[in-house]
Amino acid sequence: MVDGLRERKKAQMRLHLRDVALKLFTERGFDGVSVAEIAAAADVSKMTVLNYFPTKEDLVVSHLEDHVEEPARVVRGRAPGESALAALRRHFLAALADRDPATGLSDAPKVRAVQELMLGTPVLMMRVLDFSARSRVTLTEAFAEATGAAADDPTPRLAAAQVMGVRLALVTENGRRMSIGESADAVYPDAVAAANLAFDMLERGLGIYVADSPVTGSVSTPRR
Repeated sequence: MVDGLRERKKAQMRLHLRDVALKLFTERGFDGVSVAEIAAAADVSKMTVLNYFPTKEDLVVSHLEDHVEEPARVVRGRAPGESALAALRRHFLAALADRDPATGLSDAPKVRAVQELMLGTPVLMMRVLDFSARSRVTLTEAFAEATGAAADDPTPRLAAAQVMGVRLALVTENGRRMSIGESADAVYPDAVAAANLAFDMLERGLGIYVADSPVTGSVSTPRR
């Protein structure tokens, strides 16, 4: 019980620090606020802020860590006989339906403020691109594990690059439409249609790649 209380207090402090930082960043811009000023506004020491968030950038983008391995987890956890693309499509469509911020389809004020910050701050965009690159690496590993691909086989890497490129394009377009004031509910039908079109295009290129069970998967011959 003591450990549970400690973890709740840590979570509350993280949320408090992020909220304070986001308010300051929104008012004055990311580059116009120092960690010391965030600490003062949050009524904690600068060291406390850095203990929770090692860099100022982490105050904005650390939540992305939860999604770095998400595509790989989806592939590894897919149903027996389900292709990797079918699992990834299913997962992305479910996230759209939930208005998951990771899909770009969220008009919640706090989410929009974070997205605007990331889009308008080069150092934050570099972190976003880094997260995307790491996701691509973990997805490559999941494809390689499922297919038993040789270390020098480029197929898992190329397949992962295509999937992540499509996801980034979908998320970017959803975020763009949120940024011009459209509502998530209004954009949702178009977002679903675009996602299905994108995965249809991937299917035509990758076929039923990684279609067997998550334990004994093998490379299936793509449709031509």
